[in-house]
Formats: sequence, structure tokens, C-alpha cells
Amino acid sequence: MPDTAPAVTPREEFVTVTGCRTLVLRSGEGPPLLFLHGAGGGGAWQPWIARLARRHAVIAPELPGFGRSDTPEWFENIHDVAYFVLDLMEALDLRGAQVMGHSLGGWVAAEAAVRSVERMAGLTLIGPAGLHVRGVPKPDIFLMTPEEMARARFHDPDLVAAALAEVQDDAALDRALKNRFAAARLMWAPRGFDPHLEKWLHRITVPTLVVWGAQDAILPAEPYAAHWASLLPRATLRVLAPSGHSPQLEQADAFCDALESFIAGSTSR
Repeated sequence: MPDTAPAVTPREEFVTVTGCRTLVLRSGEGPPLLFLHGAGGGGAWQPWIARLARRHAVIAPELPGFGRSDTPEWFENIHDVAYFVLDLMEALDLRGAQVMGHSLGGWVAAEAAVRSVERMAGLTLIGPAGLHVRGVPKPDIFLMTPEEMARARFHDPDLVAAALAEVQDDAALDRALKNRFAAARLMWAPRGFDPHLEKWLHRITVPTLVVWGAQDAILPAEPYAAHWASLLPRATLRVLAPSGHSPQLEQADAFCDALESFIAGSTSR
């Protein structure tokens, strides 16, 4: 049944971490839940995030180089952003946090967890980038047109049409261009993966939920979903259908139910 409870409005604040002035959206009370956005950027408070904020203290930063956050001199690669996330968690004094990331954000979350899970209670990876399965074709997101990207992101044609009909003002267009440059800096070469990540995923010792859209046209669920789950010591895999690359948007209720069930189970162990 769709969730019809009222939305939770976030507050915006800027924090300076590792010399980077960073926009952070925050709302809700309860155990901390840190959300890391994908290559398209953050700064938006979606209904599915608002639902989670009714049970959790949700923290959603715009990562370095994206949106209204700074692009610091040290911002060069995915490892820089992973260390930044760990510094951000320390600066905000987040303890026992659930860390969740989508696509590029999932990759960042995994890179951070490989380095330290000291402040993490659990990890949720939504269609994460970061790994490469040889011989499996996937599109180059930097060569895709807006229509191709919308069709890859969503399976539902109504969501595709809504994405293509969205009108952005000049400020939003500037942020989108900034986001594209930031994503390219992190994902350009090699395209969207770290050749050293796979061998260190065994270091992620917290419970991990891997969520994939069954019709993901950017990172195909077959074989990526099972491949990720096979490399994580305490993984739970959920494939949601029908859904493209953003199941948290396309199957919001099923996603939130799965996440809340996972969190309840992982914290009771």
C-alpha cells in the first residue's frame, strides 16, 4: 500500500570538512542514516527520503565538486571522496550510522567502508558503480543523450516522460553542468569502476543490503547484482521489478520496506 504520511521537510546547512564547504540536507530524528547521491547530483529531497526521515535522522550531503558544495583542490579521484565521507561522519559525530549510496554514491560508500566501518552499523548499495565484469556490455553515460539517459534510468514510460518534460532554470542548468564535470573527474578513466576495489570488499564487515532494478539499463542486474553480493561478507540482495537504474524512485514503497526491514534485522543481531 502506498505510503501517504506527510512529508518531512529538510533543513539546509553548510559545514566545512577537510577544507570543503559542503551543503548538507538534514531532517528527522532517530538513528543516523547518511545518503550519498549519484552522478546526477544531490540537493533534492525526494518523497522516499522524506519517508525514511520519519524514523531516522537523515543526512544527505552534496558531495565535493557537486551542486552547491565546493570543488576543493584535493578533489581528484574516487578515493578522495571516500576519505571525505569518513571525515564528514567524524565531523558530524555520526556513530552507528546506516550509510546508503546510489550508483556513484554507492561506489563512494563502498570505498569508504573498505577503509573503515568504525562509525557504520550497516551499508545499503543501490545499483552501485565501482566494479567491472569483463565481457558485459554497458552504455557510456557520458555519450548518452538526455532521452537515452532518462530511458536508462527508468523503466516506467511515464517517469521517462516526466524526466524529459522537466524545465530547469539557469541555476539548475549550471549545477547540472558542474555535476557532469565532477562525475567525469571521478568516473572517466577507467569508466565507472576502480580496478582495485573488488579485492578489498571482504573488509566490509557490516551487514550490507544490495538493491538493484531488474531492468537497469546502465548497470545490468544480471550479472552485477549477484556479483556484488557474492563479494560482500554479510550481503542481502534485493532485485526490484519493474525498475530501471533508480529503484528507490521507481519502486519507492518496496524499496523503503526492504530497507527498513534490513535495518531492523541488522540492528537486532
